[in-house]
Amino acid sequence: MKTIYQFFVLILCVLTSCYNQEIASQANSKFNNEWLFILDEDKAEFSKEELDDSSWTNLDLPHDWSFEKGVRKGGDQGQGGGYHDGGIGWYRKYFNVEKESLSKTTYVNFDGVYMNSEVWVNGNYLGKRPYGYISFRYDISKYLKAGKNTIAVRVDNSLEPSARWYHPCGIYAGVSLIEKNQTHIKPNSVFITTPSIAQNKASVNVKLNVVNASDNLESKITILAPDGSVLTSATNGVEASKSETNLEVEVPKLWSPESPNLYKAVTQILNGEEVLDEKTTVFGFKTVEWKTETGFWLNGENIKLKGVCEHWEGGPVGGAWTKPMLRWKLELLKGMGINAIRPSHNPTPPMFYDICDEIGLLVMDEIFDGWHKKAPEDYGKQAFDEWWQADIKEWITRDRNHPSIFVWSLGNETHSDVAPELVSFGKNLDPTRLFTSGAGNPEDMDIQGVNGGSETKSFIENNKLTKPFISTEAPHTWQTRGYYRTQTWWRDNELPGTYELPNLTEKEIFFYEGLNPKDWKNRKQRYNSSYDNATVRVSARKYWEVMRDTPWHSGHFRWTGFDYYGEAGLVHGGLPFNLFMGGALDVAGFEKDLYYFYQSQWTQEPMIHMLPHWTHPRMEKGTLIPVWVYSNTDEVELFLNGKSLGKDKPGTVWNEMQCEWLVPYEEGTIEAVGYIDGKEVNRTSFSTAQQPSTLQNTVTKLDAEGDFRASYILTSEGMDANGNLNPYAENRVYYNIVGDVAKVSMENGNPIDPTSRTKADYRSMFFGKTRLFLEEGQNATEASVIVGSILGDKALYVSNEITIDVQSVFLIGNNTSNDFEILYTLDGKNPEIDGIAYTEPFKVEDGTNVKAIVKQNELIILTMEETFGENEGLFWGDEHSADMWIGRGVNISAEDATLTGSATKSNEAHRYKGSGFVDFKGGEGSITWYQENDGELGDYSIRFGYMHNNKDKTHPMKLFVNDEYIREIEFPATGGWEKEWKFVPAIIVLKSGANNIRLETTGESGPFIDELYID
Repeated sequence: MKTIYQFFVLILCVLTSCYNQEIASQANSKFNNEWLFILDEDKAEFSKEELDDSSWTNLDLPHDWSFEKGVRKGGDQGQGGGYHDGGIGWYRKYFNVEKESLSKTTYVNFDGVYMNSEVWVNGNYLGKRPYGYISFRYDISKYLKAGKNTIAVRVDNSLEPSARWYHPCGIYAGVSLIEKNQTHIKPNSVFITTPSIAQNKASVNVKLNVVNASDNLESKITILAPDGSVLTSATNGVEASKSETNLEVEVPKLWSPESPNLYKAVTQILNGEEVLDEKTTVFGFKTVEWKTETGFWLNGENIKLKGVCEHWEGGPVGGAWTKPMLRWKLELLKGMGINAIRPSHNPTPPMFYDICDEIGLLVMDEIFDGWHKKAPEDYGKQAFDEWWQADIKEWITRDRNHPSIFVWSLGNETHSDVAPELVSFGKNLDPTRLFTSGAGNPEDMDIQGVNGGSETKSFIENNKLTKPFISTEAPHTWQTRGYYRTQTWWRDNELPGTYELPNLTEKEIFFYEGLNPKDWKNRKQRYNSSYDNATVRVSARKYWEVMRDTPWHSGHFRWTGFDYYGEAGLVHGGLPFNLFMGGALDVAGFEKDLYYFYQSQWTQEPMIHMLPHWTHPRMEKGTLIPVWVYSNTDEVELFLNGKSLGKDKPGTVWNEMQCEWLVPYEEGTIEAVGYIDGKEVNRTSFSTAQQPSTLQNTVTKLDAEGDFRASYILTSEGMDANGNLNPYAENRVYYNIVGDVAKVSMENGNPIDPTSRTKADYRSMFFGKTRLFLEEGQNATEASVIVGSILGDKALYVSNEITIDVQSVFLIGNNTSNDFEILYTLDGKNPEIDGIAYTEPFKVEDGTNVKAIVKQNELIILTMEETFGENEGLFWGDEHSADMWIGRGVNISAEDATLTGSATKSNEAHRYKGSGFVDFKGGEGSITWYQENDGELGDYSIRFGYMHNNKDKTHPMKLFVNDEYIREIEFPATGGWEKEWKFVPAIIVLKSGANNIRLETTGESGPFIDELYID
């Protein structure tokens, strides 16, 4: 008889945390505005009540100074943080307090400060909070005075890298001042559960604590229906500062991703007729059940969790999300068809859960990455042992009432004896939900979460489960928007136990790259194909089939929803790559082809999407191109230049989920038509584009919400004269921002673009598109953006005709003038002095640098330039361009590793790989490489590339893996100090997740070390 491990959890969840509800009703709504900031000066006097801070920068929150500074070679955060910096920053703010407020209780509440924040009010020290991903508050009542008051915040990111991915720096989330009566509901103390939920009735239990309670107090709870009507109310006494109330709701409407029905509970603390405290809590009813053999059940229905992992920093603004921008991001993900999200690997500011509650996204709420050191200076190293209880308490008591949260996750790819204690501590705070982790101590968890190891054929086909299971991080696939390859690409070469993923054509047919393969540091430094054929172990299509058809498989959280900054070396080989391309959307929020695959499988509204585009100027006519169409219609018919190429039906087997044709290439129009019940319901088409000659500018407005002002997204696309998107347009788009809006960032999704996202006045189009993100100023009345570009084929292959396009894009208020004067030069001279008036397109020669200025009312408003020539823009090669990298394993440059002692980067030799090697200069030191293992623990063969010519020495070095001594390695002479590189092999064990591999000298210095090579 099979043993069934079954959990049945009935949960009533609440939309907003206590202190956020207080914020909404009583906080100073302008407390995010008008802060002062200084970076990289650290003086004790900055905490004083009075200070000459007139030279500090004035800014509004949220703020992420690391993102503002941008990418820097040698950036403090390293490859994991996308080569961004850390540092120490100070914030100050002045605010007024009325005399009558001094008899109240006042909290200052922070939704997120990364990290090691310290706070002072009027020069009085309040405390420190190390964790950068947790909310916290201080009672500042006794330090306030009538009139002007001062708050100072020190944020210390001097120890880096402090995370394995990009992290923000600063006060990256909202701050609130909360004024209450001295008798009030204790922050985070409200806990609402439902002991029973039935079709006709649900019971509701409300517990809360009261600060400064007295025996004559009462608590009154009133329940409001989704339409606002009063359903029921009940009053109870407050005893020993605690109150508990039971109510019943007739015919409850359940909360689900499809129907996120939300109720309200109004809680009042009464002293007779006097209301001492009141707040409104939004909540919803749902039931959750986990079964070992059939997976996840929501409201009595067996469903699959169709989720994504998502870093808080995934997307175009670093960590400084406003609520309008965050809603835009989450609704884009929801539009893909997901029903669940895993904020990886940390809690987010409360507004994230508010939006998930409202739009219907189940949340696997996660608290930590590791329970010990994973990144060199992370929370696990700096503060976990001392602070984990306080942080877990804040996390669970803050979030436990959200209907969207359905399971708690305690960590990610981490292992420790502390796990049972974490689970026990968490269950004392919330006994209604179960606990899991991303591949950490599964034996101690209620739900077995497995990351990359769950992608393998052997795991799926040989699994014998003893508890419910979920893929907490799978599948891992990569796509670069607009880039295609027909040959399968495996991140670490094909691994054992993987599902088949055959090539789409016998030989590769696409031969363009972001970089010339001769300039790659390693075989990872290429873009990744949008055909769903670039991966670690499995395609997105196959894993959806596996998940869908395996009863015990509860679902998956793919890695990831959006691309994100950081982990640039893990998949993409390091600089110039500075971000991670695992998302279904790029960092600009442009949907990749993969987005539409999921939409075809997970949504009902008829949709159709075709790939690739139909502009291939260097492709030989007649080359067979795999044309895919993702659609949820009954069948799709493909046409080329008006001729039908036949119909195909979307299948259920992984490699039949796309409709597919092999189409001989010829210029023209390719069109796909979708049919349901024999009737056309949608169509999509591409026409072969000529050189880009105009910009198509569109604006999306994101309405103001809460304490956050409206935002705007300005999208620019490179179009040809016939209105067709040129998929290779890569010209710079320049911006002049006019009026009451401010630039937040510019983003195009290009992982190797070095242009500052915040400081430059232009961003190049990447595969035809780029975006400008803006936020309204206070009391905005007028705003526009003047957009200009020098347009043409960068390589002059299609045409040498150049167009200059300038447009005024209206945002707020009255339309602005399009009356511009454009002057340009082709010889490098200053167009202001020697410029030719632009009246029509002109032609250029190879290597021409076009300079232009744009004038309006005699003032220069744009200064632009663009270089054209056969060596400009994308690298265009042939079938042999990347042959040198075929069959190679993963090599990690020594010069990009962490160096200590006398270990120094050098390039004074020959035939080294990458940008250099490490020279110990006759002294002692160490080299530490970082390697991510998405699978399970196992043996790996490694090699160290080295060189030296000391015939009587072997330069022995100690090998450590994850700080554990393995053995001593000797390096015999190679026969030269200039170009005779050789390898020394070793076998090591890599654990699941983050690993560090260290070579350390032993008193005899070391040879030149070029790379670590993992076979």
